[in-house]
Amino acid sequence: MRRDKGMDEGGTAAGDIAKPRRTAGRPRASESAHGSLAMLLNLVRTGAATTRQGLENQSELGRAVVADRLATLLRLGLIEEGELGPAIGGRAPRHVRFRPRVGMILVAVLDHSSLAVGVSDLSGGLLAEHHEAVELAAGPEPVVQRLATLFAWMLEEHGSEAAIWGVGLAVPGAVEKSDGQRLFAPALNAFQNWDGFPFVEQLATAVGAPVWVRSGVQTMTMGELKSGSGIGLTDMIFVKLGRSIGAGVISEGVLHRGAQGAAGMIGHTFIEGGTLESVAGSEVLGREARLAAESGRSAYLAEVLARAGDVTITDAGHGAQLGDTFCIDLLGRCGRAVGEVLAPLANLLNPSLIALGGNVAETGDILLAAVREAVYRQAHPVVTRDLRIVRSQMGGSAGLVGAAQVVAESLFDARFLQGWITLGSPREHPEFKEFLAQASAESSNRPVRPRPPAGMPA
Repeated sequence: MRRDKGMDEGGTAAGDIAKPRRTAGRPRASESAHGSLAMLLNLVRTGAATTRQGLENQSELGRAVVADRLATLLRLGLIEEGELGPAIGGRAPRHVRFRPRVGMILVAVLDHSSLAVGVSDLSGGLLAEHHEAVELAAGPEPVVQRLATLFAWMLEEHGSEAAIWGVGLAVPGAVEKSDGQRLFAPALNAFQNWDGFPFVEQLATAVGAPVWVRSGVQTMTMGELKSGSGIGLTDMIFVKLGRSIGAGVISEGVLHRGAQGAAGMIGHTFIEGGTLESVAGSEVLGREARLAAESGRSAYLAEVLARAGDVTITDAGHGAQLGDTFCIDLLGRCGRAVGEVLAPLANLLNPSLIALGGNVAETGDILLAAVREAVYRQAHPVVTRDLRIVRSQMGGSAGLVGAAQVVAESLFDARFLQGWITLGSPREHPEFKEFLAQASAESSNRPVRPRPPAGMPA
């Protein structure tokens, strides 16, 4: 966080970079009410400038324009005046600061068998979260209803419906990237019986706020960058090891999504024995563990099966920690396979961090050591010299934190921000109003799909 040290003799707050005044000429677009308001709000929000003099220097706007725009932002409730800074050779500067609680962000992470929801302020800081089991393959309608119920419960504790500014949604699999559209409702095709269902449109209608969608691994990557092991870094890779295997890439501080939004699908990489997912996915590992328990190859897992009636990858992790030979070998093979796929990525991207998340990564140090051994052995020494490979400590919170960050960045994107800033809330953005009207019309004209008879697949 930048620290202001007051005003120097020329009236510039220390830490606010002075820029040469623009010479007289044609006014720039940023000097319009919308453009200059958006610019000044983002300077304050990000901490790039927090004094009037600093804002003048950073924006190259005149004193009168800055004063007028700050008065507007104060009236809209987006900023507030803070404390006085120390005076050095002049009048003490009055700081201004962003009000992150003026609006709320709702977030949800959908996985194949679980659902997590949360609420954050406009800085992306998570205020509360809730996790529960759910079977998403049962169909999209009950999931939308459950999300609406959970969101309402969250808001009873932490805000009101009128304060919702945006919704972040993370889903399994790749999410199509918009083609220049700022408000975009991608089709969610992670499940066959979700095909064609307007999930995003119904969620936006139910909540009354714009919805931004990313893949689960991409939001986990953002969460790790903002609040986990990646704090302060600009280049990192996050790997989710679970039922599916994917990677998120941060390059020069920006999430890389790829041409269609499908960057990071490393689970489909072919290695010896099949694809990475077919070798190291949690379902495959769980089946191997159960077979070992049934055949007696693992005394520990056989005991777990007799006691609990089932065996999971988590049990294999416990067995490895207790010295069970089969469990150690199983997780070691998994880690080496993951490391063999990550080594070329490390050579290509030269990250300073590789963070491993997901239920397979949480099995213990044996898998982590195997990943490290494979990457350090196969990647270039310059690439691995300062490379850290760690297990994420954020658990299920990573996706929620990252989804909140996605929404915060989208709400205050300069182009989108200009559309709603004078209206006081993104809910009033003309583009969102049009989106809601179109979603409502399409929903009313959508034919009702007959439900299959009981006992038949959807």
